Parts: sequence; C-alpha cells; structure tokens
Amino acid sequence: MKQGLKITTIGGGSSYTPELIEGFIKYHHELPVREIWLVDVLEGKKKLEIVGNLARRMVKQAGVPIEIHLTLNRREALKDADFVTTQFRVGRLEARAKDEKIPLAHGVLGQETNGPGGLFKALRTIPVILEICREMKELCPKAWLINFTNPAGMITEAVLRYSPIKQVVGLCNVPIGMEMGVARLLDVDHERVRIHFAGLNHMVYGLDVFVDGISVKDQVIDLITNPKNTITMKNIHAMGWEPEFLRALNLLPCPYHNYYYKSGEMLAKELKNAKDGGTRAEIVKQLEEELFELYKDPDLAIKPPQLEQRGGAYYSEAAVRLIHSMYTDKRDIQAVNTRNNGAIASIPNESAVEVSCVITKEGPSPIVIGDLPVPVRGLVQQIKSFERVSIEAAVMGDYDTALLAMTINPLVPSDRVAKEILDEMLVAHKDYLPQFH
Repeated sequence: MKQGLKITTIGGGSSYTPELIEGFIKYHHELPVREIWLVDVLEGKKKLEIVGNLARRMVKQAGVPIEIHLTLNRREALKDADFVTTQFRVGRLEARAKDEKIPLAHGVLGQETNGPGGLFKALRTIPVILEICREMKELCPKAWLINFTNPAGMITEAVLRYSPIKQVVGLCNVPIGMEMGVARLLDVDHERVRIHFAGLNHMVYGLDVFVDGISVKDQVIDLITNPKNTITMKNIHAMGWEPEFLRALNLLPCPYHNYYYKSGEMLAKELKNAKDGGTRAEIVKQLEEELFELYKDPDLAIKPPQLEQRGGAYYSEAAVRLIHSMYTDKRDIQAVNTRNNGAIASIPNESAVEVSCVITKEGPSPIVIGDLPVPVRGLVQQIKSFERVSIEAAVMGDYDTALLAMTINPLVPSDRVAKEILDEMLVAHKDYLPQFH
C-alpha cells in the first residue's frame, strides 16, 4: 500500500517554491506528504537546482520525512501523483515584460493578467496546461490539479471545457490577501476573518465581511475610504477610492479593480513607472535575482522574508490550506476558482467562477449567492465574455477570434488599437504561439 502523498509541482524552479515547501512542513502532522517532485524545463534547470537544494535544507532542518526530487522529466514527476500544483510561466519574465511594454507603447494598460497582457499570457499558457492534463489522465488519473498559474480563472475554465480531467481547482492569493488586509485593518487574528467572495479571478468582490461570524462590512468600507487604509498587493499601486463611490458600491473591491475603475490613473502611473524604473516584470526580475542569490546560501534553511515582496505573498498558505482541507475533508470555507454550478445566476453553469466554497474531499462545493448586485454584474459578465473568447482563440489558434477577444476587453479602446497590439504581440511571442503559426 502507498505510504503518504506524492505532490508534483510544475514550475518547481519558481521563486515561490520555498513558500510551498514551508506550507507542507507546517501542515505535515495532518498532511502526510512523503514525496515532493519539483519539475521544470531545461531553461529553468539552474533555478530548479538552487530552489531544490534550499527545499532539502528546509525539510532537513524541520525534521520531517519528506523526500525532495528534482527532474526535467514531467512524465516521471506526474506518475502516481496525488496532487499536481502548477506555477509556471511560459516564456518566463521576458515574455511578461513584452506583455507590459507593447500595450503601453500603444497607450493601453500593460499588465500581466488584465487587458492585452492577460490575453497573451492565456494564449501561451492554455495549450501547455491542456497537454499537462492529457498526461495526468494517463499517468495520475485520480490526482487533483491545483492551478496557481495565471490567468488562473481562464486556465481553470480551459481545463473544465477542453481537457479530459475535471478534478481541477484554480487558486489565487487575492482572496487570502484581502482577508489578511482586513485582519490588519481591524487588528484581529486572520483566523477570525471571513469574506464572502463572488465574481471571477482578479474580478472578485467581497459581498460581506465577517469577524467571528458578525458582519463588519460597513466598518471595513468606512475604513478603506481613507487612502491610508488601502488593501492592495505588492504588484499593484493602490490609488485609494473615492469615499462616495465605495459607499454606493457597498462591496469590497479587490486590488485588481484599480485597473477597471481607475483605468486612466493606472495607465498614467504605469507609463511613469516604465519610464523611471522599468515595468513590473523588470522589477520582479531584479527581485528574483536577489532572491536566488539568497537561496544559494548553504546556511539558509527557511523561507526568506524578502519573498513577500513578490506579488504572490500568501500563495503557499492558500495552496497548502486547500490541499489540507481536501485531504482531511475539513469542510471549511475558502475562495477558489471552480465550476459555477449555479452559484452565480448570471454566469453559465459550466464556467469557472471565483467564489467562496465549502472544501470537501470531493473538491470545492460553491456557496450559492443567487445573482451579483446590479452595479457589478455587467462588468463581470463582460470579463467572462472576454475569458471565453480568449480561451477559444488559444485552443483554435484563430487570429480573428483573438482580435475579437482583445477588442471586447474593456481596457482596450478600439478594434484598430486592438489589431495593432495583436499584430505586434503575435510577432513578439512567436516562439510560444505555435497554434497561430
């Protein structure tokens, strides 16, 4: 009989991996992980070895019986896995920099998962995730896919619609980051805070906010009308909200809503940042170089605090908490990306949504909310249309469909601008878009 769990992490050479290892160490008394397989591509071999050696030191110092395996052979890593986590970036940070710079040159927001950048990240990533799913069906058919790769909502929906596996959960650190932010504002322990989430990945709203089961939404909204109390992430510059707007919205926006409700200001800020200090991708590249220098230190055997400067802080806490809850059938409530199944009335049942769910051994069970409030319903539906058309373009490799997706995104001003950006980005990312060439 198999002893313990096998975890496979695709994109194992990521700078986030030490956070994941820390999480498995923390929960080991209830989550009997025996093997963690870190897999990457040839270009990531050096980073994989650096991160893998740190992971081994962390496990040894913690005194837990987890074996760390490093490999470039994905099939070897997937065989008989219980959980597969994905955290890869097709084209690496160089591709992200193009996703940011090219739209900015056309006067359009350049961002990793929103607008043209989000479209092209999906176009590069979806064919790869579908290939991984086909291998999982063959090599580990009972495994759950826990996807952190962005754009997480589109990846989840692509797997649900076009792959042979249905055991998939998309994960984002935005909901847990928002809960942490509320906990800091109210000066309470994070465990006491719960936000009732509904929407889409990077387009999710807090419908209500609870501390010890009592609603504190009005208090939190009142607090965040003060620009000093913004709830944001390391990769998003928070502008602060107009108090009258927030009170009328009567919902807790997520940090990514800055791109939609403050498009002009965010574009101006991005253009200035790109000119003065570089795009976010260039800043992250420098951060990663510093992190990997730290990771090389043979005396380092913990996750360094500098990792929290990355936009994915709390990722491991979210990922390992989810796997732990599924394994133990804990039935706690977490916000994840999963099949809608009627949770949000105006979104198709088979689509992926980001919503608070009861986490069981059979997977997430979405909490039914009925419909989204009228003020946000249209924007969410527009982004869902963008996601659906983008996924179709990624799968079919169809130019016209990609142009349609780009044009219907609310951050792109016209079909002409969309075509200019599309043409330039198709050339820039040619090596990672075989379906279009």
